[in-house]
Amino acid sequence: MQFRSILAPCRHLLSGLAVALAALAQPACAQTNTNDDVLLQMKQAFQRGDKARLAALLPQAQGHALEPWAAYWELKARLPQAAPDEVQAFLARYAGTYQEDRLRNDWLLLLGQRRQWDDFLAMHSAYRMQDDREVQCYAIVVDVLRTGQATKAQADTVRRNWFGQREGDDGCLTAADRLISARMLSPNDAWKRARLAMETNRPGAARAAVNLVAPDALPTFDQVNAGAVKFLTGAASAASKARKEMVVLALIRMASADPDAAALQLDSKWGPMLSPEERNWLWGHIGRQAANKLSPQASGYFANVTKNSDLTDDMLGWKVRAALRMGQWKDVAAAIDGMSEEGRQDPTWIYWKARALMAQGGDRRTEEARELLQGIAGTRGFYELLALEDLGQRAQVATRPDPLTPDEKAAARTNPSLQRALYAIGIGLRPEGVREWNYATNLHDKGGMDDRALLAAADLACQREIYDRCINTSERTKGVIDVEQRFPMPFHDTVLRKSQDIGLDPAYVYGLIRQESRFIMDARSGVGASGLMQVMPATARWTANKIGLPYSPSMITDRETNITIGTNYLKLALDDFDGSMPLAAAAYNAGPGRPRSWRNGPVLDGAIWAENVPFSETRDYVKKVLANTTNYAAIITGRPQSLRERLGRVGPRMAGEPEPNKDLP
Repeated sequence: MQFRSILAPCRHLLSGLAVALAALAQPACAQTNTNDDVLLQMKQAFQRGDKARLAALLPQAQGHALEPWAAYWELKARLPQAAPDEVQAFLARYAGTYQEDRLRNDWLLLLGQRRQWDDFLAMHSAYRMQDDREVQCYAIVVDVLRTGQATKAQADTVRRNWFGQREGDDGCLTAADRLISARMLSPNDAWKRARLAMETNRPGAARAAVNLVAPDALPTFDQVNAGAVKFLTGAASAASKARKEMVVLALIRMASADPDAAALQLDSKWGPMLSPEERNWLWGHIGRQAANKLSPQASGYFANVTKNSDLTDDMLGWKVRAALRMGQWKDVAAAIDGMSEEGRQDPTWIYWKARALMAQGGDRRTEEARELLQGIAGTRGFYELLALEDLGQRAQVATRPDPLTPDEKAAARTNPSLQRALYAIGIGLRPEGVREWNYATNLHDKGGMDDRALLAAADLACQREIYDRCINTSERTKGVIDVEQRFPMPFHDTVLRKSQDIGLDPAYVYGLIRQESRFIMDARSGVGASGLMQVMPATARWTANKIGLPYSPSMITDRETNITIGTNYLKLALDDFDGSMPLAAAAYNAGPGRPRSWRNGPVLDGAIWAENVPFSETRDYVKKVLANTTNYAAIITGRPQSLRERLGRVGPRMAGEPEPNKDLP
């Protein structure tokens, strides 16, 4: 019982943060330790998996505001060897905290893997977060074992969780196995899981799914995985169900690299041997791969699908995109109608369904389109803004909610989880702080905080200039919008001056910064981009040289320099793309070479072009930057603003236009 011997229990449960941050609540148990360095050392030891170092440092963390994190790291690192009473001691000592429920989640996973179902059942009832798919699957296994049967809702949950996981896991694989045996899931569900895994190049997960329903086919699967083209060349027929599915998996692998070659194979040899559902899936996958390459062949491949409901929502999304590029509005509507109920509720597809209905004309369709647009219209996002414009309105600043009361502010200020989150972020433990903040606002209580509590938490974050938590928390309100929280404008004078000096719309700059860094000055991406405007080192050097700015690498984290370089690069990109905001935003995110290629083809409405951006990250980025820009413009000017005007139309560079700046990085 190492945990209890190292940390003597506190008389009351959890320390507050009175010493380190002003204006916080009185602690429930006196904080006597302000040695932040020990927490930083423990985080590093945890990342290295250094159990001995964690154990040695843990006593030095007693009484620190972030003691729950220190204790969590130490116990988590050795959880597979920990005794149940150590876990219970931790849960009791840190009751009500994020760390308590996080460790409960970790322990539930271990109990499930060990098949300790009675212990799992006893522990699960207190689990608050309920956000781990594998734990959800284990809980269904336990309930099926207890009751002897599964419900349709449980089967749907297992199917959704199993299909949604990129890698295989024991929990959902175990649940799927039991439900297939109970005939609550079908063997076809296992084959679909294998296809989905193969589509995302996860052969291990695909193999595990095949093993549930056709273990004898595993040697053939290994041949497919080793070389799909070789397998298809050597295979003569597909007589059995398992053999057909091996052909499907091989064609999926081939189409991922060369959709045209896979289409030829399917059309000339394998199509007649496969079932209609198998053929539809393959044409859907081939069509998606072609559409992702912006190939004009995509619509033709999708035309071979005889039943849209045989396709996944992702395939149907790409079918919509391909049809939008070709102006095939009837196909747009049909593909959206084929989606799952959940898929059809996405504002993206609600909007394009409405546009398709309007394009087809007729009083009934027009009225239905207006009802769809009215259901999503607003200023919350890209398609909400477009829907608003299609109804004859433009983005305006929303009326602010009633001011927060002193009691509402005090409730946020004295919330222990929010306090720990702010402290963690303040000493450089941002990931831990963000997780604890999100837990406090979203998962600590069922349904999360209500709108007023969210506004108060967002206000607290804004006051501390932790703008990412301010924005993300305020965005979760459902009935009210506080534009000053959602669209803050820190560094106002600098951004406006730097933008106006080079003829750049400051709303565009703010829209981009909000998406890039959420105004975190020390933000650093996984690929090395830095600062407010997330500038890459090579881009910074090139831009500084271009504008004659003396520069050294250490300067990129200086706020003034970062904004200077970021705004100048954005202006150069905008000029390179003839003033097109969506193209310049895509260039800022993905480099200029890709949008130069993506703009080729038909001249498109800017919204259609943005929806067809092949990279999901860049597609989301372009839409959010343009929506942000529109909202910021309404705030800055005080006048209604148009997203559609900023999107414009996108097409190939005209022959008479200047050559692009080939040096633009």
